[in-house]
Amino acid sequence: MTAFVHPQALNESSSVGDRTRVWAFAHILPGAVVGSDCNICDGVFVENDVVVGDRVTVKCGVQLWDGVTLEDDVFVGPNATFTNDMFPRSGMHPDSYAKTLVQKGASIGGNATILPGVTIGAGAMVGAGSVVTRDVPEYAIVVGNPARITGYANTVSQEAVAGGSPAGALARAGGAVEGVSLHQLTKAVDLRGSLVAGNMNDQVPFTPERFFVVYDVPSIEARGAHAHHQCEQFLVCLNGSVRAIVDDGTNREEYLLNSPDQGLYMPAMIWGTQYRYSADAVLLVLASHLYDNADYIRNYDDFLRLRGRA
Repeated sequence: MTAFVHPQALNESSSVGDRTRVWAFAHILPGAVVGSDCNICDGVFVENDVVVGDRVTVKCGVQLWDGVTLEDDVFVGPNATFTNDMFPRSGMHPDSYAKTLVQKGASIGGNATILPGVTIGAGAMVGAGSVVTRDVPEYAIVVGNPARITGYANTVSQEAVAGGSPAGALARAGGAVEGVSLHQLTKAVDLRGSLVAGNMNDQVPFTPERFFVVYDVPSIEARGAHAHHQCEQFLVCLNGSVRAIVDDGTNREEYLLNSPDQGLYMPAMIWGTQYRYSADAVLLVLASHLYDNADYIRNYDDFLRLRGRA
């Protein structure tokens, strides 16, 4: 099997994979590596220090400059713009260009601009016309200028469950993510005010060794984005609202936490992300273990391997 190169395309690379299609007026320089089953559309330019994985689609009018890597199954929309030099000057070239990485399965919408040195995480989606100025987490949906997280792809929303079920209905209510459950805590309201209580090892599934509180979050940026080898966590939004993503490597769900009488239990080996904090949000996190940096898993690919999903 060989690649198809349109008669009006110019392919100077010997590293273009089988069944890849290179269409008219595309130009691939000698040092570029392009995988199998790719679709390189009209008017695409691929510079020397570029790696393109398998099953990648690059739509018309895109330039892949030195330092860009597109992993398997990436989609790049028409006229998306990659940059590789933060301070470009005519006739002046840096010793090396910034490395931009688009991880497997990510999609970039048409006319989006990607600044140098950015990593776009696996499965992420960049909205059309967005300007990406910083790393994009795995499966995050980002839009705008500068691009901000507005949601997560391939994620089941549990907002209806977390947003006002009758008392008792949430006791250990679980979704598709392994081991995660939403707990209804005891709530008492009278003329003197409101009180919420929870029993350890009953409503809270473990005895906490530590707690921390997240508040005064200055933006809607994501926090968390890690898993733990051993530590279990129990999240309660004491004020305002926050959205919590839970991920077991196969299933991914989003919970809206907006009431102090609801607690989200996250067992060990669950990837957790919190985002879209309201300005007045106060998030209490109970932890089963004392802080140990070695207990953190901060790389999503490492997490998938440990879960046996990679």
